[in-house]
Amino acid sequence: MVEIELDGKKVQVAEGSMVMHAADAAGTYIPHFCYHKKLSIAANCRMCLVEVEKAPKPMPACATPVTQGMVVRTKSEKAVKAQQSVMEFLLINHPLDCPICDQGGECQLQDLAVGYGGSASRYAEEKRVVFHKDVGPLISMEEMSRCIHCTRCVRFGQEVAGAMELGMIHRGEHSEITTVTGGTVDSELSGNMIDLCPVGALTSKPFRYSARTWELSRRKSVSPHDSTGANLVVQVKGNRVMRVLPLENEAVNECWIADRDRFSYEAVNSEQRLTAPRIKQGGQWQTVDWTTALNYVVDGLKKVKAEFGVGQIGAIGSAHSTVEELHLLAKLVRGLGSENIDHRVRQAEAGHRAPAGQAFWLGRPVAELSTLDRVFVIGSFLRKDHPLFAQRIRQAARHGAAVHSLHALADDWAMPMGRRLVAAPLAWVDALAGVAAEIAAINGVPAPVPAVPSEDAKAIAASLMMGERKALLLGNAAMDHPNASALLALAAWIGQQVGATVGYLGAAANSVGAQLVQALPGDGGLSAQQMLTQPMKAVLLLNTEPALDTADAAATVAAMKQAGLVVALTPFADAAADVADVMLPIAPFTETAGTFVNAEGRVQGFHGVVKPLGETRPGWKVLRVLGNLLGLPGFEQESADEVRAEALGDLSAIAGRLNNAAGVPVPVPAVTALQRVADVPIYATDSLVRRAPALQHTADARAPRAVLPQALWDKLGLQPGGRVLVQQGTVAQVLPADVDPTLAVDVVRVAAGHPDTVGLGPMFGLVAVEKA
Repeated sequence: MVEIELDGKKVQVAEGSMVMHAADAAGTYIPHFCYHKKLSIAANCRMCLVEVEKAPKPMPACATPVTQGMVVRTKSEKAVKAQQSVMEFLLINHPLDCPICDQGGECQLQDLAVGYGGSASRYAEEKRVVFHKDVGPLISMEEMSRCIHCTRCVRFGQEVAGAMELGMIHRGEHSEITTVTGGTVDSELSGNMIDLCPVGALTSKPFRYSARTWELSRRKSVSPHDSTGANLVVQVKGNRVMRVLPLENEAVNECWIADRDRFSYEAVNSEQRLTAPRIKQGGQWQTVDWTTALNYVVDGLKKVKAEFGVGQIGAIGSAHSTVEELHLLAKLVRGLGSENIDHRVRQAEAGHRAPAGQAFWLGRPVAELSTLDRVFVIGSFLRKDHPLFAQRIRQAARHGAAVHSLHALADDWAMPMGRRLVAAPLAWVDALAGVAAEIAAINGVPAPVPAVPSEDAKAIAASLMMGERKALLLGNAAMDHPNASALLALAAWIGQQVGATVGYLGAAANSVGAQLVQALPGDGGLSAQQMLTQPMKAVLLLNTEPALDTADAAATVAAMKQAGLVVALTPFADAAADVADVMLPIAPFTETAGTFVNAEGRVQGFHGVVKPLGETRPGWKVLRVLGNLLGLPGFEQESADEVRAEALGDLSAIAGRLNNAAGVPVPVPAVTALQRVADVPIYATDSLVRRAPALQHTADARAPRAVLPQALWDKLGLQPGGRVLVQQGTVAQVLPADVDPTLAVDVVRVAAGHPDTVGLGPMFGLVAVEKA
């Protein structure tokens, strides 16, 4: 440690720290623009000039290393005069548009100009003009004349997002921030640039000119999308959600959020919201009151139970639903006598689950992902499936961690990569067995299953034998894989041999919570896939869109249309209108209290930030009343807190219920026929992102294509703009074609969860492709 004197106080900081770090430790504020604790030091703005004893001139606090005995004055006449001079320089060209600037009221430049700016300008010449740029539907760069060239946005792209999409061109007063090529900013974390901008140069396009910051109420919430559990500040005006920003939590999301966390709020204000119960009569939807709708559902369930037995009643709840909703849904179905309850809507292997009452999880705290030495990710479109986890692993890779993958392609994770094991999905078990076999050879133990390791498998095995902090992470594709149990068993064996943790990244906000509340089939119960592909006499759908949320869209839609009573509990009128008989409007996360359990098992409760829209009601309340009307015991809860206490029990015992238990590894022969690998596009994962207009206009929301390996592309004689017929079993669809040289030779990539591909079969399986 080094001791310095700062404004007369003794401060101890680590060797190699800057004066700015010492000031932070001492609680002393030094004005700055370009410095940010999560970004590298640029020393562009010079606003943080301070007086250092024996130095001939003021020094930038952000870029001046501390030395033993250094004496620093941040508020001396010399320091303040230097800071005022820099402020005058920064304001020379800054336009006087505070009255119409979207950043007004939360602008760093505005705040510091009050303290350090002059009352009048000595500058009489014309101000410079920088033309606006169109960089996509999320970020507005309409007023780039305001830019002070702090380069925070540039450094964020390089260092945090992993892609340098903005840069600075020219010199002096001609300098400007631009995409250089005139393209769009397409990073899945791009919205953080808006927060980082200390002036009004980068602003939120969807929020622009819709409210002033001082008009907004700020309320805490939790992201309902992926398993990170990002903490949010939801800003509200007049019972309407206007904007979403990150709430800093170092243990979860640091100070970042993904774009889907930031912009999906548009969906809760959309015209597609269901605001009153509806019943389908004669093929036409009729709006009814709650009493009529609930009695219709209750009568229908009683009738099915009497005529066909409880085995024909089932419920499917999305893991984007709260703990409270899933608990009461499971309790309702079990109260009727049925064990047909599941949340695993995309999972192909029904028997793949944690031991009773326990849950698969990440295997280590989220924050530790940034400190790993070795990472082996199995079956994940990591960057798009888990943007904030990818960001943490990217930081580990920047500090020297070796990141390896097993997947059907080598997609761009925007980070330094180690070895990539590329194999068709139905050969993943065999490929992973190769890594295990090499580790067995190194350790001198019998291989768990016989396999011949490839060169990449050998390199990954050798890498995993080194380093101290190691993790094997199974992604969404590994969880939904037909051989998910075999993949976990091999990963667990490898983890044990090399001293690594093994865990699941988790697909949805409440994947862990759904397991803990037993939203899973009991003895003799049907899995989600069974209920979705064979017609049931009565099925309850909670936050589930049958065509878009399931593993086999074509079979699901066919089965649902033949089902008896289909009750959809949903915030959106178009979510299940084609298959449902009753639609009950339930509140999205902004309008209900609830709880999500993130990938590390962290229990995070939140409250509704606005009143429910129209006749919408919180999902847990609707399920509680249904339980009352059905005469079931145990539906007397008065608050969401009561439901959560009943659902999760002692929160201190949650850690003991997290268990990635695996069976004994078994050999699964590789299949070499042409097969499909399906990603779920980042803005097609749930009902909110699908209905957020700004997100649906991004590059990531473009219509899916059939992506072919180079050899198949050449064999079919395809040219750019060509189309192919993709056939799965008895269903087929014509799609635009594209080529990806990194794809395994016997794989076709076709996205799921999108309206353009609902005519196809399972996410994994054999396909035939021909030129259309």
